[in-house]
Amino acid sequence: MNLRHMEQPEKREIPTATKEKFMEHPGFRRMFAPDKLTIGIFLPLRFYDGHMDILKGQADIVEMIDQRNFSAVWVRDVPLLDPGFGDAGQLFDPFTYLAYLAARTKNVSLATGSAIFTLRHPVDLAKSASSIDVLSGGRLVMGIASGDRPIEFPAYGINAEHRDVRFRESIAFFRNLIQHRRPSIQSLLGQLEGVELLPKPATGDIPLIVTGSSQQSLDWTAEHSDGWLTYPGSTADGSGPQRLAQKISAWREKIPGGVFKPHMTNEWIDLVEDVNYPRTPLRGGYILRTGRAGLIQLLEEWQAAGVNHAALGIQFGNRPPVEVIQELAEEVLPLFPTHAGPDPLYSRW
Repeated sequence: MNLRHMEQPEKREIPTATKEKFMEHPGFRRMFAPDKLTIGIFLPLRFYDGHMDILKGQADIVEMIDQRNFSAVWVRDVPLLDPGFGDAGQLFDPFTYLAYLAARTKNVSLATGSAIFTLRHPVDLAKSASSIDVLSGGRLVMGIASGDRPIEFPAYGINAEHRDVRFRESIAFFRNLIQHRRPSIQSLLGQLEGVELLPKPATGDIPLIVTGSSQQSLDWTAEHSDGWLTYPGSTADGSGPQRLAQKISAWREKIPGGVFKPHMTNEWIDLVEDVNYPRTPLRGGYILRTGRAGLIQLLEEWQAAGVNHAALGIQFGNRPPVEVIQELAEEVLPLFPTHAGPDPLYSRW
């Protein structure tokens, strides 16, 4: 499949892809700075076991996460529950839910982990993302991916074999729409001429954080992403963070011009009450059971490896979510504080 993308836009005054690109973006600046790690929380806070009741009161806890100054909350993009995966993901549509959370919070960054750019049309992605960014005052940070659930592609009538090209094409389409006043786009994803997407993002752009490989080369990700989100590998001991450090270093060496681009990783944790409970892998390493001391040690190892943000999921834990969030806020977050940055822009729409 040959997807071609040409544009001759009438450009707005928007910075190029440099270190200064997101200096005024509240969501990006809150999460990322060189050589430092911040903490975010993955939603949902409880695993879906057949009943939507697990989400009752979740937004109240998200308000608490915001008030306790965690850097971000993360939502996933899983349109269909595949029994083979057994993981329903976010349950609510991520963009609809982020708009709801934008109205319930004041400062916390709102992150997608990850929006599937191959399944959604870039016009719809750009419209939803820009709307949430403006409604939240510039707090949206987008993890994006090419998709890894085989059942989804035929459901959308999309050939999964070409998702590498479609992913790149969707990103280019998306960026042209949000950055340019009247882009000229000729693509097999659509043709566009003489029209404008409204609203534009609050600060003129939205960070796009590529997840995993997304069927792309490391060179492409280094050049075209605004950051990189990868799985952490083993977290039960220091060997995993050491290998992660090598991966991050290899990626950063390929980033043009020495520009800072953040790296993120995530882990599902079962944080137990015993502070010194050792880091113990569960379900083949998919979940890490640990006490607070072990978690702090892991976060320190990640920070030394070059990780700039850790998204922690607690849905597989046994303790009440409020209790876990409280412990993280009081005992862990002060060691990995959220960055001070520009306040969110006007959001009282």
